[in-house]
Amino acid sequence: MAVDTNNLTKLYYSIGEVAEMFDVSTSLIRYWENEFDSLRPHKNSKGDRRFTVQNIEELNTIYHLVKEKGFTLDGAKAELKHIQEREQQKKSLVKELTKIQKGLKKLSERL
Repeated sequence: MAVDTNNLTKLYYSIGEVAEMFDVSTSLIRYWENEFDSLRPHKNSKGDRRFTVQNIEELNTIYHLVKEKGFTLDGAKAELKHIQEREQQKKSLVKELTKIQKGLKKLSERL
């Protein structure tokens, strides 16, 4: 059950709200937090977890891999790593293409 993060309006969500979004227990959310280094919700002074939209997007990916695709936790960790690497590659490519585009624009202005 993917959560549509476009409809989320609050800055922070409690662990109970997040668990309800995914229809899982709060203990599973805490377990995933311990297992996945990339999942680090904010904690207030009392130690209550406060999940951002970015945290919920991360949980969406974890949920999809583990619950819907049937990945093991180790498999999901490896896949998350691959996803993050691909995102970095995309960002690098966009940056490089932007540089090339600016260079071509300057060249065309000189002609």
